[in-house]
Amino acid sequence: TPAASLISDHLAKKCDFFSIGTNDLIQYTIAVERGNQNLSKLYTNYHPSVIRLINTIEKNAHKYNIPCCICGEMTEDELMIPLLVGMGIDEFSMNLNSVLKTRKIIYNLEKKECLKLLEEVLNLSSAEEIENRLLQLNKKISNDRIIKV
Repeated sequence: TPAASLISDHLAKKCDFFSIGTNDLIQYTIAVERGNQNLSKLYTNYHPSVIRLINTIEKNAHKYNIPCCICGEMTEDELMIPLLVGMGIDEFSMNLNSVLKTRKIIYNLEKKECLKLLEEVLNLSSAEEIENRLLQLNKKISNDRIIKV
């Protein structure tokens, strides 16, 4: 939950690991029920508050030497993968059908590039800006490394 995210530094002292469930975290953070057809277009992986919460959770997990895992539809979003790698997420839990595609994307990433992306994205103020920046990187990776997934 967003509340747990904000006190993740305290929780990390008492936990063996963190597992971030992105579907609910997004829904609760931006107050959009993803199952509601009238609101579902507002549900997005790219909201700055969601990205900042995930980054906070990851930082606190590693500060206290516990692994930080992530699950949910976000892990299957090829635009988000470089950002999650830049954050230092330790494990991705996803649908079996997405594993090979995700591995290929991660294999073709450069950590330095992912860290730079994270720094840039944390300074953006809208979901649209973030999505556009992630699209730019995705095109660059696809063009530079000739990977199509």
